Amino acid sequence: MNHPADPPDVPYATRIPADISRPDRLLGPFTARQTAILAVTGLVLYGGWWATRPFMTPLAYVALVIPVSGAVAALALGQREGIGLDRFLAAALLYARTPKRRVHAPEGIPPLPSVVPAHWSGATGPPPTAMNMPYDGITPDGVLDLGREGKAAVATCSTVNFELRSAAEQQGLAAAFARWLNSLTGPTQLLVRCHRIDLAPLAHALYHDAPALPHPMLERAARAHADFLSDLAGAGNLLGRQIVLVAREETAPHGMRYHAGDGRVLQRLDEAARALASAEITVTPLDAVRSAELVSAACNPDTQTPPADEPEGTPV
Repeated sequence: MNHPADPPDVPYATRIPADISRPDRLLGPFTARQTAILAVTGLVLYGGWWATRPFMTPLAYVALVIPVSGAVAALALGQREGIGLDRFLAAALLYARTPKRRVHAPEGIPPLPSVVPAHWSGATGPPPTAMNMPYDGITPDGVLDLGREGKAAVATCSTVNFELRSAAEQQGLAAAFARWLNSLTGPTQLLVRCHRIDLAPLAHALYHDAPALPHPMLERAARAHADFLSDLAGAGNLLGRQIVLVAREETAPHGMRYHAGDGRVLQRLDEAARALASAEITVTPLDAVRSAELVSAACNPDTQTPPADEPEGTPV
């Protein structure tokens, strides 16, 4: 029986910004980009009317420009998956013009030998092109150089079993997470990625260390667990989950030091580690080796990785 002075076990509400990167409104409900598109379209249509009014009636001109103005308005004001239709269309056009067969060839694609018939090379479709990675390297501190896109630092986050907490504990975790969201000062991404797990190294280590255990029963238990892991690895695909936190800084303006963004992204990871500690989330920044492994795994998702030593739970 609860004491009358105890607070009721009911959930509380915590304000978390839904879209912290929403662009500012410049003219009424329109952003600067939308205002520019609509203004340019209006000037072009008005100029077209002045050019065609000697030989075209106003009603005919209005009937002619209605589809054009409607298409431009839909392009400027419409959205798809949170992206403006103008940017979505630009990305679609860029994708259509991008070669689909790209390979890792820093030295360039050599031409086919002259002994290969021309109709053979034509039957294989367009030749592959060299793939340009979106980053220029990794510093010893694990900062990714994204070229014109700035700098980025990567960290892994532990998870929290949220459902097994009481309402007051859930409120505290959500409030701590909300405080971190409200403190963000730059582009930040939380990525939940799945990857294949390779249990063979763990099973091999158990087989190797089992004879050194102090009791025969412990050795038998270790070998039995190694057999279980080997059977589990051969039964099917094992998937693991990893929570990745990416902090990015824009390219430094002219007149500022080029490496100013390196310290800033590392500082933001440190701020995230302190802020999320109250939400019982452990943030572990990745060094150069682990950052390179993560980028390599992103380029080849089928690569198996050993199991991580992170606590299991449900991410907040």
